[in-house]
Order: sequence, then C-alpha cells, then structure tokens
Amino acid sequence: MTIASPLTSKIAICTEDVCRHYAMGDSLIRAVDGISISIPSAEFVALLGTSGSGKSSLLNLIAGLDRPTSGAVLVEGSNLAALSREALARHRLRTVGMVFQSFNLIPSMTVMENVELPLRFAEVDRGKRGSQAREALDRVGLSRRLGHRPSELSGGEQQRTALARALINRPRLLLADEPTGNLDEDTADGVLALARDLVARTGCGFLMVTHSARLAATLDRQVTLHTGRVT
Repeated sequence: MTIASPLTSKIAICTEDVCRHYAMGDSLIRAVDGISISIPSAEFVALLGTSGSGKSSLLNLIAGLDRPTSGAVLVEGSNLAALSREALARHRLRTVGMVFQSFNLIPSMTVMENVELPLRFAEVDRGKRGSQAREALDRVGLSRRLGHRPSELSGGEQQRTALARALINRPRLLLADEPTGNLDEDTADGVLALARDLVARTGCGFLMVTHSARLAATLDRQVTLHTGRVT
C-alpha cells in the first residue's frame, strides 16, 4: 500500500499521527498518542523523555517490530502498517539498522561473524561477506579484533561492533535505544562521535533514544516525549 506523503528522497522515514494504544485490564494505555515526526537523511536526532513516555514504543513502530493502532509509519511512501510479515522482516533487514544498550552480540560468534550475520540473512554471496565485514570493522577501528569474541572486548568495543553490524546493509535509518547507557562518559562520547561520522559517511538518518540531556544537546535535533506525545 502506498499513500500520499511529503516523504522525499532526503527523508529517511516519517510518522503521521501514529498511535499505539493497548488495553491493560480496564484501562487504555496510550503508549504512542498521535506523533508526527520526520528524520531526514544524515540528521542525528535525540528522542528524550522519562520512563513510560513512549520512546521505546515509538522506536518499535519505526523498526517494524510492532504495528500502530492508527496513523502511519512511512518509508519511501510505503505504510509499514500495511506490509506483510515478510515485508516487515525485509524492512528490518535492509531499511533500518538497530543498536541496543546491551549490544545484543552473539557470545559464541567472533566479532567478524557477528558483523557478517545480517549479510547472511540478506543472502549476500559468501565470497563478498568477508570483505564487507572487514571494511565495516575497519571503519569503527576494530580491524585487529576480527577473531575475538564479545567477552574479550571492552564495552566501547562491543558497541562499536554493534554499530558496524547495524550499518553493514547500508540502512536508510539507524535506530539506537540507549546505545551509551552501559558506557562511561568518555567512552560514550567516543562512540557517539564515531556514530556521527558513520552517519555522515553513509547518509542515513539516526534516531537515538537517550536519557542524557548532555548527549542530546550535542545532536542535530531533540524530540521530547511525554505520555505518548511530542512536547
């Protein structure tokens, strides 16, 4: 389904009056309640708000991990709410990259294997996967850690590995849920600077959930949520 929208080639993704409501007993929880935002390519946006403000719920809608109750999440004119499960899986694989606070690296796999994983799912030729993964890891300064496992890396190195994995399929939008929450201040600053450089190089948009007003103040734009709405 394609619907009219202001989306252009310079916009990575946008939402139009999107809502996510669900019942809890006799109560109606308005986790996301009519949010309209757009993330242009190469813009670094912070999503701020207290716990329960709807940040993660909105991120899940944009990632295609959940479906809205109403409204639209648009990517290149396509409404994610109307896509099949298979099409949503392709959206998560090719259109968005995700970085999490807990890194979500597979402990039994090497750094190289973790970064290659999205390429396997995308059925990229085996002969090309290695060179692409090496290039991605070189960009984040981990070319000497290819054979190490996550437990052998520092927190900052694990997050850099997660960044390389999220960007390996060249997504239109990078989504990050508290990506520096488990890092000390200096390491967090370093990871954020690296992310900004990678976003500038790849031209993707970046939406980052954070509780840190200090970090958010260094980004291109801040969007603050309160009880499911933009304030």
